[in-house]
Amino acid sequence: MGPIVILDVDGTLVDTNYHHALAWYRAFRRFEVTLPLARLHRHMGMGGDQLVAEVAGNDFESEHGNDVRDAEKEEFGALIGEVAALEDATELIAALGDAGCRLILASSAKEEEIEHYIELLGADDVPYTTSADVEQTKPDPDLVVAALEKADGDGSALMIGDTPWDCEAAKGAGVPMVGVLLGGFSEKELREAGAKRVYAALRDIIADMDALLEAAEPPTR
Repeated sequence: MGPIVILDVDGTLVDTNYHHALAWYRAFRRFEVTLPLARLHRHMGMGGDQLVAEVAGNDFESEHGNDVRDAEKEEFGALIGEVAALEDATELIAALGDAGCRLILASSAKEEEIEHYIELLGADDVPYTTSADVEQTKPDPDLVVAALEKADGDGSALMIGDTPWDCEAAKGAGVPMVGVLLGGFSEKELREAGAKRVYAALRDIIADMDALLEAAEPPTR
């Protein structure tokens, strides 16, 4: 049996990072807080339970955290119809399956969001996580640990993601991380956060499948 491959969804398989940045921008504006989109983008991949305090401070989190998260969900809901699967995402899932990998889609999105992404990807037979599976989101390792458990986590594993927060979560769970330059973060940023390999596009991962799977190791957490 092949290794467990944990696939981040947002920004890795579906092109959502900038939609989420805009949704957060609009959500904060409802509370008369204007944050640069560039700053918000640097936190894409971090869960909303941690993002609010990081970008707006602990006082804002205490007073408005849940409300602004609800607003972001509403704003993103108005944009989700524009989201598309990234090029070669469906082909990557198929190639990993053909290589004997045990796949798990790792997302802290709400159930209805991940179901929409699964439809875009044609990945009905691939198990997945949602926000209901974790107490704390990335960069905490809960999501990666939950993914391992859902994938029957014995043996080697690796994670594929697009942000430094993915790298931090994988590192915390003791899982090797492979980065892809689709979420707007640089190779330098991903490597400094712990990525063992970095690919420019999903087709490059498919073409380098043997070397990719060699990166898998037993989780050390």
